[in-house]
Amino acid sequence: MPADQQLSKSLKPRHLSMIAIAGVIGAGLFVGSGAAIQQAGPGILVAYMAAGIVVILVMRMLGEMAAAHPETGSFSTYADKALGRWAGFSIGWLYAWFWIIVLGIEATAGAAIMHRWIPGIDQWVWALILMVLLTLTNLGSVKSYGEFEFWFASIKVTAIILFLLFGVAAILGLVPGVPAPGLDNLLNKGGFMPNGPGAVLAGILVVVFSFFGAEIATIAAGESENPVDAVKKAVKSTVWRILVFYIGSIAIVVTLLPWNDASVAKSPYVAVIELFGIPGAGTIMDIVVLTSVLSCLNSGLYTASRMLFSLSKRGDAPASWTKISRRGVPVAAVLSSTVVGFVTVGLNYIAPDTVFLFLVNTSGAIALFVWLVIASSQLILRKRMGAAAKDLALKMWLFPYLTWLSIGSIVALLIGMVILDSTRESLLLSVALAGVVVAIGVLRYRRRGASAGQAGDGLEADDVPAKAGPAS
Repeated sequence: MPADQQLSKSLKPRHLSMIAIAGVIGAGLFVGSGAAIQQAGPGILVAYMAAGIVVILVMRMLGEMAAAHPETGSFSTYADKALGRWAGFSIGWLYAWFWIIVLGIEATAGAAIMHRWIPGIDQWVWALILMVLLTLTNLGSVKSYGEFEFWFASIKVTAIILFLLFGVAAILGLVPGVPAPGLDNLLNKGGFMPNGPGAVLAGILVVVFSFFGAEIATIAAGESENPVDAVKKAVKSTVWRILVFYIGSIAIVVTLLPWNDASVAKSPYVAVIELFGIPGAGTIMDIVVLTSVLSCLNSGLYTASRMLFSLSKRGDAPASWTKISRRGVPVAAVLSSTVVGFVTVGLNYIAPDTVFLFLVNTSGAIALFVWLVIASSQLILRKRMGAAAKDLALKMWLFPYLTWLSIGSIVALLIGMVILDSTRESLLLSVALAGVVVAIGVLRYRRRGASAGQAGDGLEADDVPAKAGPAS
């Protein structure tokens, strides 16, 4: 392999657009939203809006940094510059760990669906098949990853758009056999917040993690033909993606069906499809959920491998992981992610309620840690830029006020995880893991005499690309 081999720049705008969408629409929307609705009632819409606002602000801050300096390591490299090498080291490893754990969760979920369809093949065999299939996809080329993700996301988007169209028609009384519900299910089944504002606040903690993954587009942008434009489009589209796909579809569920209906808790989307009288609702949703699972597996493996590759390039992971194939793929980083992913899948079958549950809980709050690092890095780097900030291709709104609001909101969510019994253990284990990783990072760079100042002075003027148009 040539020493100067670089990552392939073969992701096209359509790939990046769908990767950005796929990062937000996961299986949690189709399945996990039922539990959130049961917890908060129609008021869950407020929880989705509040969580969505936090994600939109975080993506805007990340977009500002990524458009100025596109990097495969994304927020990990910006943490290097803003907070010090220990911070980039820590958040990079925690983020890679999160996605490796996700591989175990999603492979098992996909295998369960396949086993229901073809029970003659053991579930663990299906998990193995899915992992091997998507490993080969990622080893082929970044274009093959982008192509798979494009079609996976297209299926999810098509399903949600059809759901929205049928839902709006049903609400307006245009679907035969489905009476227009009016506001009855929203207001007359115990009120808009039947379990009180506290349940809505708790619901925010349930739904906020559904949005994690939007940042993948800024990582993938480093392998696109025009990374700056790709980042700008992905960040700007975050707003309508959250409004339409999440809030729009959840609004249809709680408008058409009573929030406390048992079918809503089990699978809200299946319940609505059955309301329309469409046969095979369960099978249709299984196909959509399997697509989401495969998409998450595909993206999880890609994202973990690229973060490990970035860490390796910065000397924070084995040097062998920097090796790139002739197709422009960091093969060693992909295989390393896959090996640990296979181990987590195995643990999910061997010890699901002990070892695997423990590992899952250690990743429970990593999403909030990542968002907090993004906000803190943007605050520091933007202040360092001074007057040069006027030339940024993409700017955070109302800086620094919305940045501080974001930091405050994320801290509040972490405090909420401490207060709630259902999330306390996950937070404490995540904090313990983060503490170990941070301690390793601090000791590692204290010995090397590294500091935030030596790591870089931020996004300086020569890091800022010329504006193609007014920043917005």
